[in-house]
Amino acid sequence: MTAAILLALAPVALLVALGHWLKRSAFLAETFWPQAERLCYYVLLPALFMHGLATAHMQSLPVLPLVLTLIGATLLVAAALMIARPWMQVDGTAFTSVFQGAVRFNNYVGVSLATGIFGAKGIALAAVCNAAIVPTVNLLCVLVFARYGSVRLSGRALVRQIVTNPPVVACTLGIAMQALGLQIPVAIEPAVRALGVASMPLGLLCVGAALNFSGVRSWARPVVVSSSIKFLAMPVLTLAVGHALGLTDAALIVALLFQALPTASSSYIMARQLGGDAPLMAGITAAQTVMAAAAMPAVMTLLALTRGLPEGLLAAL
Repeated sequence: MTAAILLALAPVALLVALGHWLKRSAFLAETFWPQAERLCYYVLLPALFMHGLATAHMQSLPVLPLVLTLIGATLLVAAALMIARPWMQVDGTAFTSVFQGAVRFNNYVGVSLATGIFGAKGIALAAVCNAAIVPTVNLLCVLVFARYGSVRLSGRALVRQIVTNPPVVACTLGIAMQALGLQIPVAIEPAVRALGVASMPLGLLCVGAALNFSGVRSWARPVVVSSSIKFLAMPVLTLAVGHALGLTDAALIVALLFQALPTASSSYIMARQLGGDAPLMAGITAAQTVMAAAAMPAVMTLLALTRGLPEGLLAAL
């Protein structure tokens, strides 16, 4: 199982490393990266989610247990963070970065891993995971920024941040098409699929370009707290909730993969825009991206030790 995860993680790591090198070597103009991130966030990633949800064979997927597992574990972690906040010894803006680091996840890495391990079924499961977690996490983070960030959002601005989120809109559209039995028009389906496929390599290059390791040592405590919750508490709670709801096999694997992903590089952008601690957020993002290489195989080992997989699937992995 560990070998399968590492093999799936290898191309992801290579693309992230290439993006980091391209940015640091100035091979591409500095202005390229913000535009590439914008293209991924507003066009390519939404195309992937919408296409994946609209075309998935949902009848073969345990959609409700998977969704409830992901949302339930995320809400439990969020509640624990709010309760533990007085003991973290960080100010309000720093807490927003710790919170994001604990609950947000890197879509590109998750989709790449799920696809690498399970193929087309992995894309469908990843789309369901994003449909469940993206709205939940964005709502939670916006509410935390509204409470602890230096920029106060009005009620209208809060709603706008949530309902205009491109991945949220794309997931909603894909789910609606699936529920109504609608298909993507034949004339544009190949283009939508191609845009979605392009999101993974370009998105991972952007992840690498956004990494900044310069401040990691300066924020040891919040980095450790956030990463411990992300790579330990979140997977354990996901496993517990998943077992309670009867989630097994590929769906449980993908759920754990998504809940053990490093935080998203877009967390830095949100911190900068909504009054969080952006430098700390960059440090948490960089540290978690490196930690993920060891943490994600460890999560799968936890799954095996708790007998969350049948022997046949263990052997296949």
